[in-house]
Amino acid sequence: MSERLDHLAGRTVIVGSGLAGLMTALTLAPEPSVIVTRAVLGTQTSSAWAQGGIAASIGADDSAALHLADTLAAGDGLCDRTVAASIIAEAPSAIAALEEAGVRFDRNAAGEFSLGLEAAHNRRRIVHAEGDGSGAAIIAALVRAVAQTPAISVLEGFEARRILMDGDEVAGLLCATAGGAAILPTGKVVLATGGIGGLYDATTNPLGNFGQGIALAARAGADLADMEFVQFHPTALDSRRRPLALVSEAVRGEGALLVNERGERFMARIPGAELAPRDVVARAISAEIARGGRVFLDARDALGSRFATRFPVIAALCGEAGIDPAKDLIPVRPAVHYHMGGVATDANGRSSVHGLWVAGEAASTGLHGANRLASNSLLEAAVMGMRAACDIAGMPANSPGTLLAEKLPAPADASLVRPIVSRHLGVLRNGGAVQNATAALLPLAESDGPAADPAIVALLIAVFAGLRMESRGAHARTDFPLTLADAQRRRMRLSQALEIARATPPYALARSA
Repeated sequence: MSERLDHLAGRTVIVGSGLAGLMTALTLAPEPSVIVTRAVLGTQTSSAWAQGGIAASIGADDSAALHLADTLAAGDGLCDRTVAASIIAEAPSAIAALEEAGVRFDRNAAGEFSLGLEAAHNRRRIVHAEGDGSGAAIIAALVRAVAQTPAISVLEGFEARRILMDGDEVAGLLCATAGGAAILPTGKVVLATGGIGGLYDATTNPLGNFGQGIALAARAGADLADMEFVQFHPTALDSRRRPLALVSEAVRGEGALLVNERGERFMARIPGAELAPRDVVARAISAEIARGGRVFLDARDALGSRFATRFPVIAALCGEAGIDPAKDLIPVRPAVHYHMGGVATDANGRSSVHGLWVAGEAASTGLHGANRLASNSLLEAAVMGMRAACDIAGMPANSPGTLLAEKLPAPADASLVRPIVSRHLGVLRNGGAVQNATAALLPLAESDGPAADPAIVALLIAVFAGLRMESRGAHARTDFPLTLADAQRRRMRLSQALEIARATPPYALARSA
């Protein structure tokens, strides 16, 4: 039996409590909203783990045009230039809004923002807080702001399981709680659920993030876009910790070098060297590991004893693994860090489903293209959270539609999906591996079991990857190493992806055998 929370009926329901979700709620106020989060507010979000900061062209030698140029270059031909330009132009106002909400960014002795440099940026434009603890500092400030905002109701321990529909419109949200099932009647849902790293063995994301928002939206009939583009951060700390700890790109921005076990600086011969785009660095490191080698980050000369002051969080994580960055090489490996694909949205966060908005990593706006530029993720989350709120606030009030009873699905479990995805949909891909992934994932995606939702997200990645017969950005195929002259984004719905998967040869052959 499901409990209807009619006292909250009609309010905007925001799923997720990272930067995008919190900014949506704060911007909507004083219009009432409800934040649904499976954990304590602001925890288990990738936003809180972000080390670098927010990219914003506010330096004296910088401009929105230069920031856009770097974004387009990293995006490898697939950025939506109009959307990217508009989000980048709003960076200064996003920083101002975050400061107004209580975030205290680092400043120098003159009171100016202390700006960091990261890979593929041609200017220092990374606004950070508490050194490399930017994400945690930002989220902590916004959580305090939410607690002081009466218009925002927070439902902790609520896990969104299904979007309830009335025809082709959103009518409510079905959640699992400690006491059973709960229904929030609403015609306005914002998904701010984060990424898909939990589908992989090696990730820097919270392990529970398997793309819940994508699964929810896909089942509701929303268009998905660019699902094949999974960004591997080149330098996760290679240790026993799970998820893997991140060694921020900003460390390379301060001059640290990448070397292999022979002490060779293998990035020296590649354009951009250590500060090349993430996809380039991740492939180079993967190649070193594939030949049986190891890769290390050497910050001894560049930072030495200053490392712990500039990067206190990373220094502590290294210390946990018995490494002193001032004296020792830091062992690193690529790990899934960000998903450029997701639910297709317009410039205001609207999906193709009436009453459904998506903001942050779960969305695909076109800002990132085939490969996200460092620190554009928190920028997008803040800007799109505010935009979604403004879009919703401008809509006329409406009553939720008819709610039909729906059985509460089993808790999601990605354990069966993770080895398939890790083996076949990694940094380097090929047609046979993608087909094998599709064949293995399809029955799981079509089941009613706990693997179904994670398998749906993974299957979408595989189907999109199979259709992109080129190497571009974060999608690298060894059987199609060249980049096509004509760059095209792709959109499709879950129903279309399932049809394609059913026709994929290994699965079709297995069925006919």
